[in-house]
Amino acid sequence: MKYDYLIVGAGLYGAVFAHEAVNAGKKVLVVEKRPHIAGNVYTEDVEGINVHKYGAHIFHTNNKKVWEYITKFAEFNRFTNSPVANYKGELYSLPFNMYTFNKMWGVVTPEEAAAKIEEQRKEIKGEPKNLEEQAISLVGRDIYEKLIKGYTEKQWGRDCKELPSFIIKRLPVRLTFDNNYFNALYQGIPVGGYTKMVENLLDGIEVRLDTDYLKNKQELDALADKVVYTGPIDAYFDFSLGTLEYRSVRFENELLDIPNYQGNAAVNYTDRETPWTRIIEHKWFEFGKNKDGNDIPKTVISREYSSEWKPGDEPYYPVNDEKNGALYAEYKKLADKEQNMIFGGRLGEYKYYDMDAVIASALDMAEREL
Repeated sequence: MKYDYLIVGAGLYGAVFAHEAVNAGKKVLVVEKRPHIAGNVYTEDVEGINVHKYGAHIFHTNNKKVWEYITKFAEFNRFTNSPVANYKGELYSLPFNMYTFNKMWGVVTPEEAAAKIEEQRKEIKGEPKNLEEQAISLVGRDIYEKLIKGYTEKQWGRDCKELPSFIIKRLPVRLTFDNNYFNALYQGIPVGGYTKMVENLLDGIEVRLDTDYLKNKQELDALADKVVYTGPIDAYFDFSLGTLEYRSVRFENELLDIPNYQGNAAVNYTDRETPWTRIIEHKWFEFGKNKDGNDIPKTVISREYSSEWKPGDEPYYPVNDEKNGALYAEYKKLADKEQNMIFGGRLGEYKYYDMDAVIASALDMAEREL
């Protein structure tokens, strides 16, 4: 059997491209290294709760075309992301808004909050030299110390004074009582979980799981005219120029015999002493109800630990600093020389992509290609 396209990876990019290719009358084979489809948006049913296996995924976009596209494959609920920050037992609202400032300083009006931030920002003179100075110059020392410093250092595994200032060019500061984290017109979680949504995208398409493309490259390449590769670009070239860096995330999952552990989908632990960065309580992504609309008596929590990526780990966040950017540019030159190869997605393009941007990128590639 000869295919028009071999698609490596059954995540969002691969699934969207595969769907579009089949719609355009092409023969498609999808191969996936993992034992399941849906890549990092994979959700698995535990006691009626759709558990986000590779960390919280909250869909949000201002792109109407993407929203209209993806809602053909799933109905989305009205979940709004309103994380809570826990600093040594003190709870604060995120993103920084009037609830946060009231708790932090006792201020009541936007004017008082703005004055307090303004007074604290003055501490930094001249151009901020690192992330710490950048943060203080945006929101002042109190918020930096309690809500940014510990969390950021855990996330990146480096002191804030050693991190480049560009990582937080802006921090959302709202002088309103608005806890909606994303400034997005459309947001929500697919009813029934992301796996179901990706299943719908791949409906009727041949998918081979547990298939490592790079280990079987020659025979798989021979099956198709063109390859769409969504794996790590450096692995494709056998790391010949060196390894691109990622941050990885480790999860500790617990099924608890109680109906409610923390009362919110996401709680960030912003002090340095707590080893995890946040705890996700998955049932709240779907308002604590199962698919029949009944309350779920148990709950599943995941503690997230941020770590340096090493071979064998799942790569999550590209470390988009200058050194890695320069190395990616060299790999990109090699990629451009490859015949009949398309590199796409977060790992293929070494880019921190939100889900809507991955979908937009795959649709864009499909429009050009098909």
